[in-house]
Amino acid sequence: MKSPALTINLFRVLFVVFAMVVGFMISASRTLMVWPGIAAGLIVGLMVVLADRLLNGFSLRVFSSATFGLFIGLLLARLLLASEILKYLNEETQWLISLSVYGICGYIGMMLAVRSNRDEFALIIPFVRFQQTGGGDIPIVVDTSILVDGRIVDVCATGFLGGSLVVPRFVLNELQRLADSSDPLKRDRGRRGLDCLGAMQSSKHTEVSIQESSGDDNLAVDTRLVQLARALGSRLLTNDSNLCKIAGLQHVTTLNFYDLARAIKPPHVAGEEIDILLVKEGREDHQAVGYLPDGTMVVVNHARTRLGNEVAVVISSAVQTSAGRMLFAELAKA
Repeated sequence: MKSPALTINLFRVLFVVFAMVVGFMISASRTLMVWPGIAAGLIVGLMVVLADRLLNGFSLRVFSSATFGLFIGLLLARLLLASEILKYLNEETQWLISLSVYGICGYIGMMLAVRSNRDEFALIIPFVRFQQTGGGDIPIVVDTSILVDGRIVDVCATGFLGGSLVVPRFVLNELQRLADSSDPLKRDRGRRGLDCLGAMQSSKHTEVSIQESSGDDNLAVDTRLVQLARALGSRLLTNDSNLCKIAGLQHVTTLNFYDLARAIKPPHVAGEEIDILLVKEGREDHQAVGYLPDGTMVVVNHARTRLGNEVAVVISSAVQTSAGRMLFAELAKA
């Protein structure tokens, strides 16, 4: 989980103090005035802390990829310059061209490595593949629709949802905007999402972290979610079917509660006896219609006279239509 802000700020303060002490020691060793050394140490320490804050959200995976790409770029530049194609130029020109070649090759190597995924490194290092140790270790980026839905708290408590959950800062901001909305429906949804997030953070079954890296604010939330999932090599948890399609086109694995509900929906087979409330007339004169809790229509033959009652029926057949699954049944024998 993410380190507490108090601990991070304490480390920053200690580092600035360390830089000031180093500045003092350097000034004292050279028999100079100590205050300029302390001030210089303070400035250097604050600049390093500022750089640390600017790099907030810069993951270790990106850093390692950039370092590897820089190494490859510098190696390529070294090979180019080793050909002595510059030996007929004067030393100053050789130095300037060499510096440019190193800078260009290093930059191109870093950018190519950062934009590549872990599987593409196998093209360079055939015997090394970077992969997760297991499916449960792969992080899961959470969409706003999942938090608003509310079922994620119970699902996490069951232990079926493996891996740490990552909530982007822009998703948290979207929940806050919904909670502050003047529309009562949106306000209730936003508050429910915030309550679910709070319940997950306090639960011992779930590891939740807030991802501060928000990307380009001008991009749509769906685009930023897919980009973040790709950058982290994670799965995307959402109830938005359109977002699932967009993520699938970009080779991002998605998890959808609606797909899960359909997958674990208990099938009713021929010969099974169930109880159902008959609520309306069927198409035929003798038929009555009832509905299962999941919305599946059940057409019961010879049950028109039992309309409005809960009866025991035996499933006779099932038909898959464009509107969903429909069952046909007969009244159970007393």
